[in-house]
Amino acid sequence: MLLIRTADKDFNEKFDKILERGAMDMAHVSSIVGDIISQIRSEGDAALYRHIEKFDRWKVQGDNDLMVSPDEMKKAYDNLEKDLRAALHMAYDRIEKYHEKQMPKSWIDFDESGNTLGQKVTPVDRAGLYIPGGKAAYPSSLLMNAIPAIVAGVSEIVVTTPTPDNEINHLLLAAAHLCGIKKMFKVGGASAIAAMAYGTETIPKVDVVTGPGNIFVATAKKMVYGDVNIDMIAGPSEIGILADETAIPEFLAIDLLSQAEHDEMASSILVTPSEELAEAVRETIYLELPGLERELIARKSIEERGAMVVTQTMEEAIDLMNRIAPEHLEVTTANPFELLPKIRHAGAIFLGSFTPEAVGDYMAGPNHTLPTGGTARFYSPLNVENFLKKSSIIAMSEKGIENIGEACALLAKTEGLTAHEKSVRIRLK
Repeated sequence: MLLIRTADKDFNEKFDKILERGAMDMAHVSSIVGDIISQIRSEGDAALYRHIEKFDRWKVQGDNDLMVSPDEMKKAYDNLEKDLRAALHMAYDRIEKYHEKQMPKSWIDFDESGNTLGQKVTPVDRAGLYIPGGKAAYPSSLLMNAIPAIVAGVSEIVVTTPTPDNEINHLLLAAAHLCGIKKMFKVGGASAIAAMAYGTETIPKVDVVTGPGNIFVATAKKMVYGDVNIDMIAGPSEIGILADETAIPEFLAIDLLSQAEHDEMASSILVTPSEELAEAVRETIYLELPGLERELIARKSIEERGAMVVTQTMEEAIDLMNRIAPEHLEVTTANPFELLPKIRHAGAIFLGSFTPEAVGDYMAGPNHTLPTGGTARFYSPLNVENFLKKSSIIAMSEKGIENIGEACALLAKTEGLTAHEKSVRIRLK
């Protein structure tokens, strides 16, 4: 695992590589993804069936094979162990309560001239959720994507998920039942994104596509953006940890590994002014690795994408972490809330020794669909507003147009838009 110090002569060169961790070679796959999208648009279900056979290794016989029935979802839910069902409900309730607080309101304002201005907030008609299902199945991702859409008031939710060898995770089906999903389809990758963006004979066209995925999914979302809305273009998962000498090495080591086990491309980064802590964490990581079920994945991630940065001060550490702008940021210091005002860029911020990133993945309440690769500088976590749109409301009174009409007409005239100018002046006394 890479260990660098800000005092090193080649620090900037090595740190720049950390900043480039989110780079995805979309150019390399764009022609492949473009062909997939084109085939879906022109051939619909026929192309879907062909892609499923090629990528997921099973043959679709008809529309019924493509769809997951609500009965299958209910059966999976009914067969859950009592404790697991209770955990699923607890997660749902906490996520729902958090996202209900995000809901913006419509408003109307009246001024002294009798004008009416306002904002009308309405949900999109149909949302498409992409739930990964390749190296692992993520029922939690379904909750995190579906619940904000439900809170927003979306009337129809469409779910797609890859099913290698025509197998689907039963907890994912149970989560779909809990969320009241009626339309779920066994298709993944760029094909699923294209199908939701443009529609096929079986899969309806949606207004917004959300959810994480691999480079093919990310590239497809980028290509269809504009024809539909998207949440963000996310890359491999990552964690950043800001820590001082009071942090517990065992906590930090396993938290770094919690991201590394996601994917070989995941990034786990510790920034601290304590070299003693960094060394202890690195030693503990290698002690913990053999006990992980996904050891090979985690080991490759840690060795190729993991990094520890030793700074000279905590202020320097904070500055570097803001430049990293991590997806998940843990702050494990003596007084973590004192650092909060100084943190400008992070997808989700976890404060204190007893707030592991994993609670955010499942149970805390805030969304776990987060910006990666430094895009937390301008992207926000998935939230209810991804499933809403806002319309402006304008109603001018006769007195109101008299008050602003001359100025409005002058601006229109200056821009050379004669009809605009006249449409105002014709209403003036």
